[in-house]
Amino acid sequence: MFPLKDTIPSREFPIVTWLLIVVNSVIFLVEISLPTDVLTSIFYQFGVVPARYSHPEWAVVLGLPIDDYLPFLTNMFLHGGWMHIISNMWTLYLFGDNVEDSLGHTRFLVFYLLSGIAASVTHYIFNADSTVPAIGASGAIAGVMGAYFIMFPHSRIITFIPLFFIPYFIEIPAFVYLWVWFVSQFFSGTFSMLSPESGGGIAWWAHIGGFLAGIILLPLFKKRRDAYRRYYPDEIYSDII
Repeated sequence: MFPLKDTIPSREFPIVTWLLIVVNSVIFLVEISLPTDVLTSIFYQFGVVPARYSHPEWAVVLGLPIDDYLPFLTNMFLHGGWMHIISNMWTLYLFGDNVEDSLGHTRFLVFYLLSGIAASVTHYIFNADSTVPAIGASGAIAGVMGAYFIMFPHSRIITFIPLFFIPYFIEIPAFVYLWVWFVSQFFSGTFSMLSPESGGGIAWWAHIGGFLAGIILLPLFKKRRDAYRRYYPDEIYSDII
């Protein structure tokens, strides 16, 4: 099941959403140009390695500063592969524009970064002994999805479903799509705690923490209702056809 488009048009150009996509993409292109050992070192230095803080003696042996909390911010700008960054940036593109519309450009950027930090903290809490770097923007993007879940529950997500090699395109209410996504993350995260080897290298609890952070932070960042540009009739009608 792959989301293609939502049915809520943007009022303004989502400059911050696109800026985040460009910055993440440029950093990734730099990443893939680096030797493997250098890239691994960068992931350990700038990714969130929970054991770095819960087992400082281990961190000292590896040369990781135990009083450096910058990785809780920088990890969300690193990605581990093409599918990782493409899926993350596509999801940000899909949901980010409307949330940015509702929050305003500056508020959206702060909201995004705080959601990402909250996601990293949640990952640390539930994986305190992990020595694997957690990287990726998915926690911050989950915060954007949490905000979308609250603000646009009646939107519809046009979704591609390959069924026996036949492409199907269906519209799923955003509330249902995002709720199913969140529940799947929660059960996957819970199962990964019971059976750590089944986690698949995915920071499930970062997704959960980011989504909930987006919901909790949303009231602090929303613009006044009268601050929005009104939709024109053709924008609404063309979306329904």
